[in-house]
Amino acid sequence: MPPKANPLKLNALQLRTLAILQELAKDPSHALPPEPSGAVAITNLPHPHGDHFHVGHFVVSSRDASGLHNEAVWKALERKGLARAAFPQVIALTPEGLAYETGVRREILHAGGH
Repeated sequence: MPPKANPLKLNALQLRTLAILQELAKDPSHALPPEPSGAVAITNLPHPHGDHFHVGHFVVSSRDASGLHNEAVWKALERKGLARAAFPQVIALTPEGLAYETGVRREILHAGGH
């Protein structure tokens, strides 16, 4: 039997936020090197210009990223074991958070730039 999609029952905002955080965790301009536990701390959230911002070579709509600055979303990810958060300074994705399949990555991370 294949694994259940979204087993932790994250809502749409939480899924979008986690997908963006997963990508930020790969970018050394936004994240620290992995901790011994495998967690990755994100210390520098991107600032939008216009209606979007860049994460690596991806473009993300600002409307898809409203959870990045939402304390309730950070707390929900923490409660579900996907992150450790000190809002608004730093959020560290746990190994479970880094590996969680959100199913929304393709919808919100667009290749391209300007």
